[in-house]
Amino acid sequence: QASLRRNELGDRVVSVSIPIRHVQAVLGVLTIEAGDVDETLDAQRRALIPFALVAVAVTLLTSLLIHLFVARPILRLSAAADHVRMQRSRAISLPDLEDRKDEIGNLARSLETMTATLSDRMDAIEAFAADVSHEIKNPLTSIRSALETLDLIEEPQKKARLIAVVQADVRRLDRLITDISNASRLDAELSRDAPRPVDLSKLLGEIVTVYETTSKPGEAPVRLIDRLEPPAKGGRPRGVVVGRETPLGQVFRNLIDNARSFSPPGRPVAVFLERAEGEPLPIRVRVEDEGPGIPSENLETVFDRFYTSRPKGAKFGGNSGLGLSITRQIVEAHDGRVTAENRTDPEGEIVGARFTVALPEPR
Repeated sequence: QASLRRNELGDRVVSVSIPIRHVQAVLGVLTIEAGDVDETLDAQRRALIPFALVAVAVTLLTSLLIHLFVARPILRLSAAADHVRMQRSRAISLPDLEDRKDEIGNLARSLETMTATLSDRMDAIEAFAADVSHEIKNPLTSIRSALETLDLIEEPQKKARLIAVVQADVRRLDRLITDISNASRLDAELSRDAPRPVDLSKLLGEIVTVYETTSKPGEAPVRLIDRLEPPAKGGRPRGVVVGRETPLGQVFRNLIDNARSFSPPGRPVAVFLERAEGEPLPIRVRVEDEGPGIPSENLETVFDRFYTSRPKGAKFGGNSGLGLSITRQIVEAHDGRVTAENRTDPEGEIVGARFTVALPEPR
């Protein structure tokens, strides 16, 4: 038992009584008393003061270091982000933070990369808007000139020829606006659609079937040549890629439409599906036509936005100049590659164009 009392001087006295036992028998009681409790408590409190001071000093030093090396850099990053938000700059650039090897450095590099990408995207949007304005003005100017001249012409043949020009420009303008709309929605569609397995044999078969059933007399027919081996029993088809079915379908429709627009009437457009074993991008889709081919200096620029240099003999106004640009953007979003080349005969003469889409296998 323990008890606390005060002696005649008013000091606290602590008593502790402990029984002395032998087996179950209590032989006696040992009572211990201490009268210097206050002095002992004061001494213990004084002994704790240095530890408390050291703890306060360590806390202050740690807070200072956290402020200098964590809080201030984050505040600088926040201020730089606000600076970008207020449009006083296009990207975050804090070299002293980007060189750090810790989490703050990773955050600074990520923010710089993100803002630089957004800045590039804004530049691309501005350039796209300027190109769109220029491309739309051309048919509008032609239509306005034709309409202003129409009332001055009395000969029926010339008037009919002028009306045909207006109709062609209207069709060109409609196709241009449609492709501009598709291009502007492309990023959103690619980010919204979740990649899933796509069987190219099935997809290309459905696309080619649509062309076969809707083809008009005089238009270039489309033929699918599937060179993939059939899958083993219960195995996965050899033409499967991981991607987004709708954008991939748009890729092949753009290439087929482009090939048909340059093909002579009645001459076929061939679509080949095959594999290139041992290549990093083994699944290949080739679209070949029998048109005038592509100028050798333009084999790469045909994928530029609003590319309008057409081979001799090609029908003007049938293409907006956006189809191949959209195609490359979609293919690269699927980690693939699209290239253009000319087909030649044994004598080296150009007999058509070939577009090849190379895509990776599912991992």
